[in-house]
Amino acid sequence: MKVILKADVKALGKKGELVNTSDGYARNFLFPRGLAVEANAENLNVYNSQQAAAAHHKAEEKKHAEELKSQISSIKVIIKGKVGANGCLQGAVTNKDVAEALKAQHGIEVDKKKISLKLKVCGFGAYTAEVKLYPEITAELSVLVEQLA
Repeated sequence: MKVILKADVKALGKKGELVNTSDGYARNFLFPRGLAVEANAENLNVYNSQQAAAAHHKAEEKKHAEELKSQISSIKVIIKGKVGANGCLQGAVTNKDVAEALKAQHGIEVDKKKISLKLKVCGFGAYTAEVKLYPEITAELSVLVEQLA
């Protein structure tokens, strides 16, 4: 029997998938617990429209990520740091600092977890950070660390 899952079911599938299962399992376990609905004509139409809507949303997100990538690749973020006793940067610049500076200087909000610095930033100078915008879309961001005046 073909069923459409309404929730994740271990060893069967994820929410929203169309799966094939035995009649008894569907009638005695899945349907009473509200984990699935029968894949009849009406439910298949709803399923197909939801799949089309999800594909459209993914395409829109990917397009937005491409635009953001071109925007991020062309800018430079400047972070001011304190000078320590030996003339080096006091502390380190983290991905949180880069995310805050990106928002403050350019108005682009990116989650700090999506930013990864290629090198540990413990000194003054130019660095690059990688920003993961979408599963296969990443942008290179220029980060310039300067002394506080």
